Amino acid sequence: MKIQKGIRVFLSDDFVLNNWADIEPFYADLFNRDLSTLSAFQKWLRDKSELDAFLEENLAWRYIKMTINTSDSILSESYQHFITEIQPKILPFDNKLCNKMMDSVFVEELSKTTSYKILFRSIQTQLSLFREQNIPIQTKIAELSQQYGSITGAQNIHYKNEEITMQMANSFLKNPNELVRKNVYNLITNRKKEDHNKLNDLFSSLIQKRHQLALNAGYDNFRDYKFISMGRFDYSKQDCFDFHDSIEKNIVPLVKEIQSKKLKALNKSKFKPWDTSVDPLGRQPLKPFKEVEKLLKGTVEMFQKMDVYFSDCISTMNEIGHLDLASKKGKAPGGYNYPLYEIGVPFIFMNAVGTHRDLITMIHEGGHAVHSFLTKDLELTSFKELPSEVAELASMSMELLSMSEWQTFYPITEDYNRAIKEHLEDILKVLPWIAQIDCFQHWIYENPNHSIHDRETKWLDLSNRFGTGLVDWTGYEETLKNSWQSQLHLFEVPFYYIEYGIAQLGAIGIWRNSKSNLKEALTKYKHALSLGYTLTIPEIYSSAGIRFDFTNDYVKELASFIWSEIEKYDGSSK
Repeated sequence: MKIQKGIRVFLSDDFVLNNWADIEPFYADLFNRDLSTLSAFQKWLRDKSELDAFLEENLAWRYIKMTINTSDSILSESYQHFITEIQPKILPFDNKLCNKMMDSVFVEELSKTTSYKILFRSIQTQLSLFREQNIPIQTKIAELSQQYGSITGAQNIHYKNEEITMQMANSFLKNPNELVRKNVYNLITNRKKEDHNKLNDLFSSLIQKRHQLALNAGYDNFRDYKFISMGRFDYSKQDCFDFHDSIEKNIVPLVKEIQSKKLKALNKSKFKPWDTSVDPLGRQPLKPFKEVEKLLKGTVEMFQKMDVYFSDCISTMNEIGHLDLASKKGKAPGGYNYPLYEIGVPFIFMNAVGTHRDLITMIHEGGHAVHSFLTKDLELTSFKELPSEVAELASMSMELLSMSEWQTFYPITEDYNRAIKEHLEDILKVLPWIAQIDCFQHWIYENPNHSIHDRETKWLDLSNRFGTGLVDWTGYEETLKNSWQSQLHLFEVPFYYIEYGIAQLGAIGIWRNSKSNLKEALTKYKHALSLGYTLTIPEIYSSAGIRFDFTNDYVKELASFIWSEIEKYDGSSK
């Protein structure tokens, strides 16, 4: 795929950002510009969009480089410099520009187009939340959030005279030898224990600062503030509560049945914490690849069979160096696809060690990447800034749609069938965790002055609500009480997690449609993604041929479909 970076009109092609003074004249230009004609206003919107794209990409590269090597102080300082020195000066200026935008007599006329109506709705919301006194608090929150990656990125363990990352360590929890699993699990928990207090203190600081943001903006709590700031116009906190209930009623019983079957195969009455990921028949973990080169090559081949456009996206990213896939010391945990709005080619970051989970991560982030490519030519940067419920629909649908081509990684039928079954079971198993994390966040910010003990008690209550009761945590009570600390979203992107659950339901819907007409499902999928954020979330879901719905009846319907698909593969692993 030939990628040509857009020609800058407002900024020079060789513009370099070192300090606020470098960018200030452009903000002044936009602020002082005459907008008395529609063409002048539209030109102004395009120029602001160009500036926004540049700044977002500049910050993106600083973040990407820092997460690749968390131990490099220069990279960390570069990111921090943007957060502490540049961004705080941008925010009040950007607020002035947003006011100037909304004061235009042409807003009403452009709002007749849905894409602009959505844009102006978001801008109006942003203006309603802005408080000058919140800028230093937001800066401090960004600094504190960064600490999570630094703390967890340093959580390596020593096993068999070798220092390994947590990602590598977790792969041992699939080992058929229980003694190996137990030993590694103890190493993991003991290392994490060292940071329990540190992470609790960090989270407490974040909670208090986020609460103050909300109070300053006139909200009773951070949850209500955050719902507005995230642009959750299409569903409410009550809808989230309904989601929690729907998952508890329809998904948790299925997870319990999956676990009960597994316990029977293991000849155990309850799991120990190190047993939950192991194959019940004592088979070695699935190994879809050894080297990341095979992961990359196989993904391109698999995507090509689905749609040539998908494979072209990944190949293009590889050609220009926008992939960092292997797990290594000093690298931040997790994986992400970072959109780069100027060049239009995103960046995929992950920590592959050769597991099936790594394959899923690559496909997941590949779905995000395809989404980035499909939206790269939209007129304004804001049209490309996706609500998470749509962004995650792209990635989770790709996971399910790609399953028909997993023979690329699993040429042996038994392995292929096992991989499909495990993935479908994992989809069911993660939904209660998503509901639990989201429910936890609601409580956290509704009760910002809670104690550490209160926090632990609430987490245990929720673990009972969304758990199966089939794991014996005796001797590991502290690990269970602090298990929420593994979820980076709580620290870095609060309230961004239920979107995975909402999008997962949507993805199941797209996959169900593909069973009757694959070509049509793929066409609608690509069309929906190409819309960016130019329609409402329900409208985008409708374009994909699915419902934006997480009521009890709909969740029950999708759960039944998934269960029927799992049962097709039940005999393959016996």
